[in-house]
Amino acid sequence: MQLQLINGQFSPQEALDILTKMTYVKVNYHEQQINASDTAEDIKSREKRIKDLQRNLQEARNAIAQSGQQRVSLQADIILTIGPAQP
Repeated sequence: MQLQLINGQFSPQEALDILTKMTYVKVNYHEQQINASDTAEDIKSREKRIKDLQRNLQEARNAIAQSGQQRVSLQADIILTIGPAQP
């Protein structure tokens, strides 16, 4: 099953707003999981993921800033697969 979350053209500010809010949701999720986590390994993994998300957002900000006032195309899909857990 595929869920289409975003598919469109946006102003640079709109695109930044969407990307920032989506990143915030993911960071917040990982922070909540860290608070409920039992293992140091899980905490380190989630902290690394948070840093990756923040770095990716900064890279996107830089790319959008360098594009000037051009429209920004965003597409985000979620592929839902139900089955055995993946490692």
